[in-house]
Amino acid sequence: MASISYLTNIEFGTGVLQQLESALASAGIRRPMIVTDTGIVKAGIWEKIAAHLSEEHRRVIYTDTPPNPTEEAVEQATALYCAQKCDGMIAIGGGSPLDLAKGVAVLATHEGPLSRYAGMAAMPLITASAAPFIAIPTTAGTGSEVGRGALICLHDGQKKLIVSPHLLPKRSLCDPDLTEGMPPALTAGTGMDAFTHCIETFLSPRVNPPAEAIALDGAARAWKWIELAVKNPTNKQARWEMMMAGIEGGLAFQKGLGAVHALSHPLGALTYPKLHHGTVNAVILPAVLRFNEAHVGDKYARLRVALGLPMTANFAEEVEKLNVRIGMPQNLRELQVAEDVEDFVVEGALSDHSTLTNPRALTEEDARKLFKEAMG
Repeated sequence: MASISYLTNIEFGTGVLQQLESALASAGIRRPMIVTDTGIVKAGIWEKIAAHLSEEHRRVIYTDTPPNPTEEAVEQATALYCAQKCDGMIAIGGGSPLDLAKGVAVLATHEGPLSRYAGMAAMPLITASAAPFIAIPTTAGTGSEVGRGALICLHDGQKKLIVSPHLLPKRSLCDPDLTEGMPPALTAGTGMDAFTHCIETFLSPRVNPPAEAIALDGAARAWKWIELAVKNPTNKQARWEMMMAGIEGGLAFQKGLGAVHALSHPLGALTYPKLHHGTVNAVILPAVLRFNEAHVGDKYARLRVALGLPMTANFAEEVEKLNVRIGMPQNLRELQVAEDVEDFVVEGALSDHSTLTNPRALTEEDARKLFKEAMG
């Protein structure tokens, strides 16, 4: 039996921000809180979006979202939300502000602490009373704008998933033009996040042919356009294609991810160094591709066809070459990850929800080998 559901309302294309006020009205949001980060404000992106809002609707704003959203930040944002008697949100940014908004949607309407709602088993605890929000992505890769989950670093140091269909945005306004200001490194990192989402969901053993087809299309789209998006940031076609690839990766999340994300989630919970999730995924992906190769049937062959690679190509090596071309680090050591975090990362990977949908069972020994290979 397969459970298949696509519920997100997506408006995609240049000019969709003109629908922002009507989106708020449709969602029944009268007193929104803006959830974003300081980078969005400094880059002038918030100013562009604010031009489409009434003065009253841009009054309450939370900008202290950290690069990897934390339970503490969710609590701070929730305090502002409640103090201002808000009844919904507009989440603007990459995955971090969007995930933080999902945390607020839970904590503002459910009894705390937030950690009570962490993990797949806690999904039934989150009800339809969760606060509504509109998502406006400004990067192309995380998929959070169409996803039902949020990754939050909890007070105990663990990075855990909070997930519920009630955490889907009421509407996602996706304007590729908002991504034109992203610097090359961020374009590459978020683009490889989208690519990894598509690859891991495609390889997941769960049965969901529609999601699998979406993931395969997204992988091919990201492979074709990421280099141009990195090298020519103002190329509108490349930005359009990469944002669509990011959405496709998010739409395929219901198939589950794999060992790349199982390892990258605890790495993202480190207090030092502060790591970009998509960049870490790019570094780990080749090692996991080698690990899984004998356990995916004909899927690598199908990927080679979709990506236009020779049938004799070594897929993991081709991804490593792509990483070089777009300026990604070649190993975790280049990101200043220390060897002494191995136990923390391995423990986190083995308990991570993504491990369950890796095509090859992951043992402690396997996780240690993958970590060492990714360290370089």
